[in-house]
Amino acid sequence: MPASPVSRVTAPADALTKGERTKLRLLEAAEEIFGRDGYHAASIADLTREAEVAMGTFYVYFTSKQECLIELVNARGHELRTELREATQGLASRAEIERAGFATFLAWVRRHPDIYRVVRNAEFVDREVFRQWYRKLGQSYVRGLRQSMDAGNIDHADPEALAYCLMAVADFTGMRWVLWEDGAQVPKRVFDTVMQFVLRGLGAEPADGDCAKGNGRSNGARLQQRERASGNGAQRRR
Repeated sequence: MPASPVSRVTAPADALTKGERTKLRLLEAAEEIFGRDGYHAASIADLTREAEVAMGTFYVYFTSKQECLIELVNARGHELRTELREATQGLASRAEIERAGFATFLAWVRRHPDIYRVVRNAEFVDREVFRQWYRKLGQSYVRGLRQSMDAGNIDHADPEALAYCLMAVADFTGMRWVLWEDGAQVPKRVFDTVMQFVLRGLGAEPADGDCAKGNGRSNGARLQQRERASGNGAQRRR
């Protein structure tokens, strides 16, 4: 099966044709200009100047500035989902999956701070493209959460509601500690606090060493606490 246009654009540069490399330069220029100046303030001339191509070259690949934005958001979304899938493949516990997923997302935001802003702009340019960014991320998350619930690794709850809550945590963590700090790495204390919150919220078994750090609480410990509470209540009733 031939590669999709999106996967071709996000492929390594040395695997692309000359035309695909030119298109990639235009998309990278759009990412920077739209992220820095905003979609509405940016012109096609700004994009071609940044990409160092002629104005007419832009129209070889895109019919409009809006089409360029849509393809940019779709391409980067595909790239992000691929990286998340590869980073979490083969991991056994939900704690490991969440840690790897959050770390991968935050590292991706450091590399692509402009697209983070572009996606927010997209809501006012093409609402469906904006929604699809989150829907596609959410669909992958829901599948993984449902599998963890079925395996008894996390508490049972509405997986879609959980997915969007977790995406919001990642989104705002990236905004506060990456974007607002000009691409800084998220401090370890912040990352550990976020993981503590996430794992406790999911009812997940902590990763190795997390209990010692206070970053999680095992299902067994929670069960013992519930049994003690139940026993204390029964004694009071007597």
